[in-house]
Amino acid sequence: MSVIYLLLSISIIVALIFFIAFIVSVRSGQYDDSYTPSVRMLFDDELVRENSRASSNSVSIKKSEIKSIEQRIEKKG
Repeated sequence: MSVIYLLLSISIIVALIFFIAFIVSVRSGQYDDSYTPSVRMLFDDELVRENSRASSNSVSIKKSEIKSIEQRIEKKG
């Protein structure tokens, strides 16, 4: 029975160590996404294309152009 208490206490200590490591990494910005905001403007072009049907002054973007941009992003990433 004492082995169960020993293993339980060791597992709680290990869990606390991982939890503390997680908190430290979140506070230091380890999980901040710095790539998506820079690419998001490329995907907003679809909204411009949809709005261009309503007004003749908007820029029209072809689906093939969007696909080629997406492929170039995937190759770089």
